[in-house]
Amino acid sequence: MSQEVASRPTRSPSLRLRRKPLPKWAHWPVRILFYGVGFPLTRLLALFGLWPRVISRPFKRMLVRAGKFVPTSHDVLVCSYFKAGTNWTMQIALQIAHRGRAQFEHIHDLVPWIDMNDRARFAVPATHDPVWQNCPTGLRIIKTHAGFDNLVYRPDARYIWVVRDPKDVFVSSYHFIKSVTLGGLMPTPDQWLDLYLSPDTPFGPWANHLESGWRNRHRDNVLFLTYEEMKADLPAAVAMIAALMRVELSPEELESVVEQSSYQHMKAIGHKFDMIEMPWTNPRGAMVRRGERGSADEMLSPVQQQRVDDYWRSELRRLGSDFPYDEHFGAR
Repeated sequence: MSQEVASRPTRSPSLRLRRKPLPKWAHWPVRILFYGVGFPLTRLLALFGLWPRVISRPFKRMLVRAGKFVPTSHDVLVCSYFKAGTNWTMQIALQIAHRGRAQFEHIHDLVPWIDMNDRARFAVPATHDPVWQNCPTGLRIIKTHAGFDNLVYRPDARYIWVVRDPKDVFVSSYHFIKSVTLGGLMPTPDQWLDLYLSPDTPFGPWANHLESGWRNRHRDNVLFLTYEEMKADLPAAVAMIAALMRVELSPEELESVVEQSSYQHMKAIGHKFDMIEMPWTNPRGAMVRRGERGSADEMLSPVQQQRVDDYWRSELRRLGSDFPYDEHFGAR
């Protein structure tokens, strides 16, 4: 590959993604229909103890869909638990793959999401080979929330495993689901906590995802990271991810990747990570909200935080994991 091609900024492929939003005049009729049906339906489900458990079903179908994807040597899978730094890790890996020069209108113009149905036209399909063919390193970044038990493992693919303090995951997931999906139908924080601390939690139990990555962390093609480690030393995290991807960055390229993966930069271009807007939601900025650790205090009391710690610590023990929970996520 010539130096001219390798140094040219990589742009989004010309695919027709993300349907146009509804015209403004249609928002109120759709909103009235959504809430007119949604409010009585959710209350009826609550009477039978089914709300908000039904929320989990479409998310769990996404994990099954991820298991149909067979990765190749071109693929770097960002396997982050839901609301555990997925977009941040995707941005780091994507900029490494494009040597700090990736440009896009939306990150999913360059990053397939194998959990998502291609008919949604939200992300470039994993079958679209120009994504890696036009990449200077010949790599493709893949997004998934699935655990190892839901994925096809290939020794020539690479897997970046990212987990986050489950208390902060709870807070971030609550705000996210409310902003992009349910709006005013969002369950109460207490209801969401009951769902989160159960086998019915969306995207599968947090402990199962962590355990599957921790169990495989010694493989040469797996990198296990915590969100907190990445926050503490972003340049070191970038260097470790680049090493996994077998991409040698120049000092200038490394500096560019770190700068473009900073919270300040990503917040400034937050619209490039947003989900599809519905007439009853406001997803703007939901993907890159606060980027903080220790955010549990804004929604969870000390007693509730202890409940989260006790539940997931117990689940890890049940799964036979030796992950040092208290060292990473214990009470602050």
